[in-house]
Amino acid sequence: MEFYRIGDKLISQEKAVRVLERIFTLRASGLSQQEVANRVGCDRTFVSRLETMAEVRKGGSLAVIGFPIANTEELNDVCANMGVEYTFLLTDAERWKFIESMSGYDLLNWLMELMSEMRAFDNVVMIGSDMRIKLAEAILGDKVIGFEIGESPITQDVYIQPKQLEDLITTIKGVVR
Repeated sequence: MEFYRIGDKLISQEKAVRVLERIFTLRASGLSQQEVANRVGCDRTFVSRLETMAEVRKGGSLAVIGFPIANTEELNDVCANMGVEYTFLLTDAERWKFIESMSGYDLLNWLMELMSEMRAFDNVVMIGSDMRIKLAEAILGDKVIGFEIGESPITQDVYIQPKQLEDLITTIKGVVR
């Protein structure tokens, strides 16, 4: 359990997450913002602001980036079949080979170019460790949709169920072509 000391208050991260999950569950079940606020004990504007902060733009262009992934070929096929405009998925071995194939200068330039490219997409799915997702969010903001596959550092390939990625892409893109 993780706690934060803020002045005289001791804040439980788990409790905050449970409250957020309850708010979103109640809203998804059809309750109005005011009804949810009354049940949870907060202002309606708080519920509205939470929804705005957590909103994912539906539709639009989509990029999927991830590593270290065991079944990259399978997931590349999922992305191609679902109309994902940019896909960059690597196994752990491919990741290290890619990094070692460039000088520090070239790698930095490649990363800067990638960040610039990703800004052009409406949504970017980042598949990776908790740390990589936080870094992507810090760089690209709210267009990042994290798909966490473990805590950093991840030292071996992780198998991802193709259906999980299909469902996420369908949720993001809406109707898939």
